[in-house]
Amino acid sequence: MKGTLITATQTVSPASPSTAATTFASLGVPAPILRALAADGKTDAFPIQQDTLPDTLAGRDVLGRGKTGSGKTLAFSIPMVARLGESAGRGARRPRSPRGLILAPTRELATQIEAVLSPLAAAYGMKTTTIFGGVSANRQITALKAGVDIVVACPGRLEDLLQQRALTLDAIEVTVLDEADHMADLGFLPGVTRLLQKTPPKGQRLFFSATLDNGVDKLVRRFLHNEVLHSVDDPTSHVSAMTHHVFQVDRDEKKQLIEKLSSGTGRRILFTRTKHQAKRLARQLTGQGIPAVDLHGDLNQSQRNRNLASFGGGDVRVLVATDVAARGVHVDSVELVVHVDPPAEHKAYLHRSGRTARAGSAGDVVTVMLPEERRDTQVLLRKAAVKVTPVTVTAESSEVSDLVGPEAPYVEPQPRAPQQQQPARQRPQGQGGGNGGGRRRRGGSPSGRTGQAAPSGQPRRGGQGGRSASGRSRSDRF
Repeated sequence: MKGTLITATQTVSPASPSTAATTFASLGVPAPILRALAADGKTDAFPIQQDTLPDTLAGRDVLGRGKTGSGKTLAFSIPMVARLGESAGRGARRPRSPRGLILAPTRELATQIEAVLSPLAAAYGMKTTTIFGGVSANRQITALKAGVDIVVACPGRLEDLLQQRALTLDAIEVTVLDEADHMADLGFLPGVTRLLQKTPPKGQRLFFSATLDNGVDKLVRRFLHNEVLHSVDDPTSHVSAMTHHVFQVDRDEKKQLIEKLSSGTGRRILFTRTKHQAKRLARQLTGQGIPAVDLHGDLNQSQRNRNLASFGGGDVRVLVATDVAARGVHVDSVELVVHVDPPAEHKAYLHRSGRTARAGSAGDVVTVMLPEERRDTQVLLRKAAVKVTPVTVTAESSEVSDLVGPEAPYVEPQPRAPQQQQPARQRPQGQGGGNGGGRRRRGGSPSGRTGQAAPSGQPRRGGQGGRSASGRSRSDRF
């Protein structure tokens, strides 16, 4: 972290670990929120929540840092709802004038934040909505016109609607910047700055992230006042329940290794560097009897939602994704993350890996490395503060079999259906690599068409596949 950020911020060290759980009630969380949390089985606070809630509930500006999966979403949702809930029901809601704003870098993250936030807001009769690109703006404009209390938005579409005068930020009382380090990089920083400028300077502002670097210090100096930094762990600290592995493999054995790593019965996310790789690998796995869905910037929002729902709902157990899923995609019980290629930089490694071992669960992370990638991978892991000894393997090595565990049953791929609802400007997707033969020992669903849930009544454990369709979005960021 840059020195200017530390010297400009009052730092509060995390409390010493205690064997006794800290409840939300003991932290002063209001009763309506306590009831909503208890209905979801949440009574005890995680460390990032324990540390930040006393200050955020008191109205302080807070800079919160906690590792991925540490519970940051609740840490900022609770104080936002508590503050706005005090005046809810007294004529506070006005058309086009939300009182709470949460900025997030991706559509998936915005959707998941809203899913956590909305039950808490409903406890006070408040309304929430999401604003992001890739979908028609009409629904969003209609919701704003009717009046909402809290908006969860990606910067691009939010700026578009502000220019159309579909809303104003003049009444914002609490502003949250989630994934602050990513929102402060060169791609987002100008837009985020413009948006924060439109919020009242006396409002409460909360910045949260797994790391606090890039241009965060610029935003802190400009927009936070008498802020407190709560850092519950080191920027490169790791979840204790997360186990890291590096498998070195020869190039001609890599495809078989990836197939083997995908073949278990639990959920797993495979990260690729490019959208083309993600699409191709999802088709290949499905063709090998391992139904998979993809997630990347070439899918429109309905396709993203459908594929995530198939994965999160258990219909499909393998998600092949680009870095669009590295931040904000939370699915319970992801047991394995696979870096199909070593990521370009260490922060990508940390964020990708953070999709497993979340909220107290255990998980494994595998980096697949070719011999010529060994030196760069070792540098990457050193920067990420991960100590692991590479192991040379093949798909049949005991180290791989022990990690994968029982394999799910093989599922016969079905012929790919013709592309439907495809944008007219896009050329039809090629058929290569999708439905080849292969070893009939993998499992999943009775559907070999990536992205479409299989018929009901099939065994849930094996997963179910679906059809892959391509669409175009303006940007992964908006």
